[in-house]
Amino acid sequence: MKELHPIGKGTRELLSSRLGFILIAAGCAIGLGNVWRFPYITGQYGGAVFVGVYILCLLAFGLPCVMLELSLGRATHKSVAGAFEAVEPRGTKWHWAKYGIILSPFVILCFYTVLTGWLLYYIVHIATGELSGLSHLPLNDLKQEVAGRFEALKADAATMLSYTIIVVTLGILVVARGVQKGVENVTRPLMIFLFITLISLAVYALTLDGAWEGVKYYLYPDFEKVNEVGWATVIFAAINQAFFSLTVGQGSLLIFGSYIKKERALATEAAIITSLDLSVAIIAGFIVFPVCFSFGIAPNQGPDLLFNSMLTVFASMEYGRVVGTLFFVFMFFAAFTSVITVMETLIGPVIELFKISRRLAVFICYILISLSTIPCVLGFNYWQDIKPLGMNILSFEDFILSNNFFPIGAFFLISFIVWGWGIKNSLAEVNTGKGLKVPAWFRYYVYVLPAIIAIIFIQGYKDSF
Repeated sequence: MKELHPIGKGTRELLSSRLGFILIAAGCAIGLGNVWRFPYITGQYGGAVFVGVYILCLLAFGLPCVMLELSLGRATHKSVAGAFEAVEPRGTKWHWAKYGIILSPFVILCFYTVLTGWLLYYIVHIATGELSGLSHLPLNDLKQEVAGRFEALKADAATMLSYTIIVVTLGILVVARGVQKGVENVTRPLMIFLFITLISLAVYALTLDGAWEGVKYYLYPDFEKVNEVGWATVIFAAINQAFFSLTVGQGSLLIFGSYIKKERALATEAAIITSLDLSVAIIAGFIVFPVCFSFGIAPNQGPDLLFNSMLTVFASMEYGRVVGTLFFVFMFFAAFTSVITVMETLIGPVIELFKISRRLAVFICYILISLSTIPCVLGFNYWQDIKPLGMNILSFEDFILSNNFFPIGAFFLISFIVWGWGIKNSLAEVNTGKGLKVPAWFRYYVYVLPAIIAIIFIQGYKDSF
């Protein structure tokens, strides 16, 4: 039976369990970036040195922001569409910031559904054995064949769009069922399967010949590399990864905070969510680097690491069909849980903003999301000559999101919590319930968070241009 929370003249559906909330909130953060981006930048910025700096940044900056955003959602029991008005001082205009934040999940879905469609495509093609027939090729020829097939996929607009629409349709069917029956009941088992698969793949990867050379590359404290790129660069990279891997500032944590009861202190919940996100990122490194070093694949290729290098490995290794299918199923679940939670982050505000039913909001969002994926798909083929700021359309959409909507949204959201709603009110909500309590002096530290976010925003533009 659904549990509802009274709100004015209506009711708001609540999540049925604490585990469901934690796994959904973790699902917001855990995605493609945890599996290929975190290991890649760890190797690039000093191995264990970067891991240590990253953990400190998570504790110092990421964890407090998670707590604060959850507190606003739980206190108001509204999405970003109504949370500002519910607690802002009379006569202020803090709620104007909500419109930019509401756009963030829409921009994410413009390209993230396309990437998730690629994963679904490769699940089908690995499971049916299409890559297994390439194992007889020499390694260099195999690399070229795999890369050629990936380029052929990107050139095939119809196939790309078909798999993208399948992902959008599956996600919409989940959120259409509601918070408990849809989002929670689907995300919870997927996340549990994701963690089991992740650990199993890591154990298998560590048994491969040459695996420990990959572990050494991953976790060896390389101070020479840190000095080469500069400590400031390493710290900024760690802070940036901490903020954006936790999806602070796009409204996801806020809306799922609005679906929970006040039985548990939010410091405890935020710590668990942050720990799960960190665990996936670190364990993923124990898959990627051992596999790459075992098969002589360069691990510093960014997105190509996933769709070129790892595919080359699975095509050439013993049991590659099974392991490769399992790996891409894991990747798909990681991406798809993010798609589901981001869709709910978009649909919740649409319902509140326009005062419409969930069914109508779902239908409208389905049409808009489906149409919005077309530019990203066409950017690899028919529109490949369109290069805004010198980037392809997917990279440009990612730039708009990561370098603009995320930091600006986080800046206004945290600034509002600190100075609009009031940090004392926020911390009172954080400390409501059983669990870890945040001391009163902590509010003085929180005042610096908006300045840190602003510095990240400026640094992001500096690095990009």
